[in-house]
Amino acid sequence: MWNYHNPVAVHAGAGSLARLPELLGNRRALLITFAEAAALGLEARLATLLGTRLAGIENTVQPNPDVRWLADMYQRIWSRHADVDCIVAFGGGSVIDCAKVMLCATPSGDFEPLLAHLRHGAALDGSRAKALIAVPTTAGTGSEVTPWATVWDAAAGSKYSLHQPWTWPQVALVDPHLMLSLPREITLASGLDALSHALESIWNVNRNPVSSSLAATAARSIVATLPTLLRQPRELHLRERMAVAALQAGLAFSNTKTALAHSLSYDITLHHGVAHGIACSFSLPHVMQLAFGRDDQVDALLLQIFGAAFPAQAVSRLAGFLADIGVSTDPADYGVADGWDQRLQRALQGPRGRNFIAATA
Repeated sequence: MWNYHNPVAVHAGAGSLARLPELLGNRRALLITFAEAAALGLEARLATLLGTRLAGIENTVQPNPDVRWLADMYQRIWSRHADVDCIVAFGGGSVIDCAKVMLCATPSGDFEPLLAHLRHGAALDGSRAKALIAVPTTAGTGSEVTPWATVWDAAAGSKYSLHQPWTWPQVALVDPHLMLSLPREITLASGLDALSHALESIWNVNRNPVSSSLAATAARSIVATLPTLLRQPRELHLRERMAVAALQAGLAFSNTKTALAHSLSYDITLHHGVAHGIACSFSLPHVMQLAFGRDDQVDALLLQIFGAAFPAQAVSRLAGFLADIGVSTDPADYGVADGWDQRLQRALQGPRGRNFIAATA
């Protein structure tokens, strides 16, 4: 038996940002966005769209949300905007993850109870949680259709995953126009993050027919589209194809969670500063090699995605795809010169590693 569940209402397509006032309705909203949005004219555009329903703007989000600065933002938002009904998260995965943290009310209005939940599993109360409208400006993280927020605690050397019934976005609004100006490095990293989500949803113990179909379609589209998009970044139809593929990958792993490649990535991002999308994708050929031979249906999907006749050919084509877009698959190039096998074994024991279809490597 299996089930597939995703409660997020998706509105997508070129120009769909114009629907934001309609989707917000009569609610007042706090806008959480990235610092560069003002200079790009995006804050002003959103302010015009929302009019008097815009209660305030929080634009101090940094990459990889860390408890060190999330605490100050949380205090600020819940002291100034406790009565706001909805948060509009406008940006990449870090912005949307940060907004999910801000949804959660604590009795005192302080961040410490939320930090205790992240660190020790202390209970949270969702009765005062705000609603979330997620507007991604990158094609990759899938955070707009998942309940998870990745939270970092660099001082403690830890990474947490926030997941509550109320951290699902109410609405995902996906407009590829917002992605036309993305620089190459963000286009690359976010696209590879989406590919990792898709493949990790396939070699996953939690997969189901719906998630696998979404994931396979997403992976094929990303492999076919990303190299051309990197050469033609202003082509709207390519941006739209990547946005749809990233959305499909997000819908897939919203049910399966990620697996071994993500488990390997967290320490590399935390301690070596490697962008998340690169950290979770450079190991994909090695992980796929481990996945083959575990399940006939998984094998068939992977062979189909890469147009391969046998496993070694699929692994080679994935490695070649990464090489062609400038991504090394050598761990040493990411600061991991020694101990890869030990790192792999530790990753298999992590919460995401245990989702991988191979119990041991």
